[in-house]
Amino acid sequence: MSEQSVASTTTSTENSQPSAAHRLSDKTLIIFDWDGTLMDSIGLIVESMHVAGEAHGFETTDKAVKDIIGLSLMNGIEILYPQANDAQLLAIQQTYAEHYIANSHGTPLFAPIEGMLQTLQQQGKTLAVATGKKRKGLDRVLDASESHHYFVITRCADESGSKPDPQMLTDILDYTQQQVSDAVFIGDSIYDIQMAIKLGMTSIAVNYGTATSAELAAQQPTYQVDTPQALADLLCG
Repeated sequence: MSEQSVASTTTSTENSQPSAAHRLSDKTLIIFDWDGTLMDSIGLIVESMHVAGEAHGFETTDKAVKDIIGLSLMNGIEILYPQANDAQLLAIQQTYAEHYIANSHGTPLFAPIEGMLQTLQQQGKTLAVATGKKRKGLDRVLDASESHHYFVITRCADESGSKPDPQMLTDILDYTQQQVSDAVFIGDSIYDIQMAIKLGMTSIAVNYGTATSAELAAQQPTYQVDTPQALADLLCG
């Protein structure tokens, strides 16, 4: 699928193509969110949050959990369980982490993703990750998926501001010595798109993760795709 064919139906500006400033073939820095964008982990995140909340007397919904994915873990827990006190919030966080870690062997990269990363690397693109995960959690899944070597830098919510604060993106730009105009950010949550927009960075929203297509479209991403294969085609084509 060509950049033009995707853009003609999914750009943020109705009935128009992205401007030359957003041409993906010119981007040298490709920055990815992790959960729900590269890794098929949304189901486990939702399950783990239910287990953690219920273990301490709280309940929530699948939709509510999906809506906080992308934020730092504690920020998300505070939103889901505003009635919890500080001790309960910490206990929920601990139970969540224990359940997630015990079951994370079953969260692979989406099927086309590794081939896409290989192709982008071969094309000379600089690849990076900006995620709401903590550093310890990201390093664990990078090890499990054997994907460390694709990324020149990764930034986490406990190292920079939680999304939609764009600090993770500016850290990556500073480290790689590239400009906003050189980069594109790809994510599956509204916070991902909001973060990119704050910097005026080209963005790609993916509809197969946390947020619905309509919720993402309302944030006006530069591009929007339905499947991991469509993302691979758009970036590598």
